[in-house]
Amino acid sequence: MKNTFIAHNPSVLWFLAALGLFTFGVTMLSEVTGIGVISTSFVKTLGKTLCLCLIAIAMDVVWGYCGILSLGHFAFFGIGGYAVGMWLMYARTEGIVLESLTNQTIPPTPQEISDAIGNQIFGVVGSAEFPLIWAFADSLLLQLLMVVLIPGLLALVFGWLAFRSRVTGVYLSILTQAMTLALSLYLFQNDSGLRGNNGLSGLQNIPGFDTTPQATISIIFFTASAAALAVGYVFFAWVVSGKMGSVIKGIRDNEARVRFLGYHVESYKLFVFTITAVVAGIAGALYYPQAGIINPGEIAPIASIYLAVWVAIGGRGRLYGAVIGAAFVSLMSSWFTGGGAPSIPVGSYTIEWTDWWLVLLGFSFVAVTLFFPKGIGGLFDYLVRKPS
Repeated sequence: MKNTFIAHNPSVLWFLAALGLFTFGVTMLSEVTGIGVISTSFVKTLGKTLCLCLIAIAMDVVWGYCGILSLGHFAFFGIGGYAVGMWLMYARTEGIVLESLTNQTIPPTPQEISDAIGNQIFGVVGSAEFPLIWAFADSLLLQLLMVVLIPGLLALVFGWLAFRSRVTGVYLSILTQAMTLALSLYLFQNDSGLRGNNGLSGLQNIPGFDTTPQATISIIFFTASAAALAVGYVFFAWVVSGKMGSVIKGIRDNEARVRFLGYHVESYKLFVFTITAVVAGIAGALYYPQAGIINPGEIAPIASIYLAVWVAIGGRGRLYGAVIGAAFVSLMSSWFTGGGAPSIPVGSYTIEWTDWWLVLLGFSFVAVTLFFPKGIGGLFDYLVRKPS
């Protein structure tokens, strides 16, 4: 019993229990049950927060455990959102077009239907033709497969090129940021095939659920996000445990020594980089239907920097620390920028938190770095291990 996975990772059971109680509580207090203590919009905020917690765990594994400061993992998050968003937008537009053409005397041809759908989707960028990347947009199964394949393949190719060249440290961070910037700038172009700066919108309207209230849809996605977070937490807890976890942490602490001991360091780093990119894509696929819209700004390099800040505030090298950091910053951001925090008059000037939130976040990051280098999660470790 002492050698079981749970025995070595007691925090897993505590986390799953807390997440289960949280999910049950939110569901029972939502508008679905008629109680309505928690509004539908806040349920969506909580669901999106769970998705951010999932990508924060992935970031913690690649940075906190393996020592790779990736400033591009939010790009994989956005790719997952675009992949599922393409199907959502296509299927919803197809339904609208078919409904508008039902009363025509002469039934429309498949080509006419396709042209009408293309005009509805791409008319905003002056086009009506489907780009090649939309070839599978009519298939939910294939687009869900793209959620996993595209981030995985991109991470695999990028990681293989970088790790085989033994690029490390700040140089690797710059490369990941350059990759993200290039992708973001490309998506801003109208001829990228993804509607340029307009992005994909109306993603909260789920095809086949036209008569289903948003309150119900929000709970479905909230529950799915909680389930994904639970599975992701258990999976990554297994990855960073045992022999594999020891090697990964050894690479973080002293890569040269691990290589000297005979381990193929590049393979371990490539595995961690790729699998965390796949999980980031899955998190994005759950996030953006709850957000309702995705545009290239979501993939900008600053988003990946924020992700690193979340993990640092929560405490890198601790899976639960990443969850705490992402949840804390996400909910605080919603409160400060959503008008929840009261304005503070200072003489003739009034502090509006919608303008000052990022400054406060920056100060929080600096304070944690200077005074609590182990983050919020480190405080929990201190309280647990503090001698009585």
